[in-house]
Amino acid sequence: MMPAKQSAPGLMERLPAVRGAIESDAPMAKYSWFKTGGAADILFQPADADDLAEFLAAKPDNVPVTVVGTASNIIIRDGGIEGVVIRIGRGFADIDIDGDTITAGAAAADISVARKARDAGLAGLEFLSGIPGTIGGGLRMNAGAYGTEFKDIFVSSEALDGQGNVHRLGLADMGFGYRHCGVAEDWIFTAATIRGTAGDTSAITRRMDEIQNEREATQPVRTPTGGSTFRNPEGAKAWELIEQAGCRGLMRGKARVSDLHCNFLINTGGATAADLEGLGEEVRRRVYEHSRVTLEWEIRRIGRPQGGLT
Repeated sequence: MMPAKQSAPGLMERLPAVRGAIESDAPMAKYSWFKTGGAADILFQPADADDLAEFLAAKPDNVPVTVVGTASNIIIRDGGIEGVVIRIGRGFADIDIDGDTITAGAAAADISVARKARDAGLAGLEFLSGIPGTIGGGLRMNAGAYGTEFKDIFVSSEALDGQGNVHRLGLADMGFGYRHCGVAEDWIFTAATIRGTAGDTSAITRRMDEIQNEREATQPVRTPTGGSTFRNPEGAKAWELIEQAGCRGLMRGKARVSDLHCNFLINTGGATAADLEGLGEEVRRRVYEHSRVTLEWEIRRIGRPQGGLT
């Protein structure tokens, strides 16, 4: 068992023993791609799926749980996160190939899976190299890019429910939709099996290079960001609506609508989560006033505001 730091008042003592790392008042900004956000009351990084299952089965039912991976599409609010944050990390990052299928842990980076597939001569997974995040996050939101989504390559997944019970899910169980998965929010994905097709390694490499070049030319990939901010409304593109509403380059505090791709918010240096979320809400307001379309957030916003949005 890992030694714990001083706990949030009374909470640490109520939690079961674990094999992974657990700490209180854990700064979360260092895990967020936006580099913003307050502290988690408790941060638990399980050693593996069994460690996580045992924790879920034994923890008190009234302790809130929030799950994060690489936090590539999350705004962590400045007031921190109540209860326990479970960060799915290195104990869930294995990638195994068997014929035309790949079984990957929920923490396996999408780009790492794409590279493994390329090296194995499996095509159809190149789009993963254009998605910043992990397999678990991709399952939760049916992530997609360049014309392909997770549902198109999905074979099966494993998840733990809120009581730590293991579930094996097929395609019909996932309830995939546009940037949506129908699996209960308190279930935690631990692994997935996906399928590619036999292909030419050189052609796969060229396609992945094309995707990376396009991303670097059209997205602020070298700036703290959270990926696409808003879902595309039916029959429209969010970035076009944002541009038409005059929001390209719009700022709030140190947060800015990217000049390169205006469906991306960026931290120009020292932005707070309130800056980012407030800027996003201002974009939504202006788009609605201009086009009468209500943009829906694609980025998750979690935790407690600090002083509210201003």
